[in-house]
Amino acid sequence: MSAAKRGTERPSATDPGAEGSAAAATPDTAGTPALTLPRQRQDTADGPPALNLLVVGDDPTGAFTAPWFQDGGGPRIRILRAGNLTAAGRLLTDDVHCILLDLPDVLEGVRHVVRVAPRTAVLVLTDGADDGSAAEAVRVGAQDHLARGDVDAAAITRAVRYAVERKRADLALRKLTETKLLARENRRLERGLLPTPLLDGADLRFAAHYRPGRSRALLGGDFYDTVRTSDGVVHAMIGDVCGHGPDAAALGVELRIAWRALTFAGLGGDTLLRTLQQVLVHERADDEIFATLCALDIAPDGRHADLYLAGHPAPLLAGPGRVPRLLPHEDGGPALGLLPDPFAQWQRVPVALDGEWRLMLYTDGLIEGRIGVGTQRLEQDGMLRLVARLLAAGLHGDALLDAAVTEVRELNGGELTDDVAVVLLERTGLQP
Repeated sequence: MSAAKRGTERPSATDPGAEGSAAAATPDTAGTPALTLPRQRQDTADGPPALNLLVVGDDPTGAFTAPWFQDGGGPRIRILRAGNLTAAGRLLTDDVHCILLDLPDVLEGVRHVVRVAPRTAVLVLTDGADDGSAAEAVRVGAQDHLARGDVDAAAITRAVRYAVERKRADLALRKLTETKLLARENRRLERGLLPTPLLDGADLRFAAHYRPGRSRALLGGDFYDTVRTSDGVVHAMIGDVCGHGPDAAALGVELRIAWRALTFAGLGGDTLLRTLQQVLVHERADDEIFATLCALDIAPDGRHADLYLAGHPAPLLAGPGRVPRLLPHEDGGPALGLLPDPFAQWQRVPVALDGEWRLMLYTDGLIEGRIGVGTQRLEQDGMLRLVARLLAAGLHGDALLDAAVTEVRELNGGELTDDVAVVLLERTGLQP
């Protein structure tokens, strides 16, 4: 989009006095008349310009030799000059708001500028309002075009303002789109971490509560799952990968998926835990990473269960007329990843479940919150008292878990720093 004939030398971006040229250029050596620019002001004493425009091209007609433009009460448009894209690169700083291209290959110029200055508005100078390449320039990244015959203070001011605002709107829309895509991806990851229980045919009610410890995070290192296999046994699990952040969350998802697959494949007890430890050892980032885990296998009749603990807090058991208590934990084994085979062993702990009952599995984030302003922690005894009070108030299911976590947060004086996961299995309302 350069002028028809180039010959007159004009100040370039690197020439001394490039911004101090005359307001109206003299005719070039080929006889091309200079454009008359109304109300161009040479005085720059009124303060800094509001917007900086970098003009890239030879400018043989002298249209952009004035140091700045202003139309009425509009913003001041300061003019910077560069003869080519190489010279323009030395002037492309953060305070350049718009670039005007007047080059032979303007489309390649637009592509280049979009690559090197993706946050800067771009205009192209065309030979006329209906120039066919103008639309193509906008398609490849320019915000608008300016016809060579329309160059005056008002047109330049309007074009630069509109281009800058369109670029801002484009960037805001792109950021919003990226945020939405990230939110969708996080929701997909969250669904992998927080699975849907597979309990068809089980005479149990399921509830869960999950809260990551990291601010604004959707994922944490805690994980859980509950499934019913074809033999009628209900398998429940909850675990906690040490550490915080996306790496811990990713490893928790892997362990949860591995547990579900191995459980449906028929593995259980010590064999299943050894296999999960192999998964952890192969997938962890370093040898210091470990995971605690609690697993329960509940018989089809709901009257007894097998408990396995790998360095994890023991579940809570409650029933009508009985004070909530912790299940036995003395025979628990080490956390996954702490001891290599064959030193790591996990014992089966039989548990009697008579009549109606509630089993609550949880991670240590629920019991390690502080109580008041001191250093005292809630711990398991405090959790037992808290849950007993909520049960006495008639709460159950999701309402029970929500109230418990809310009260733990209030006792802590704010958000808990660790991840919290809680799973509740209830066998109630049995017919005599």
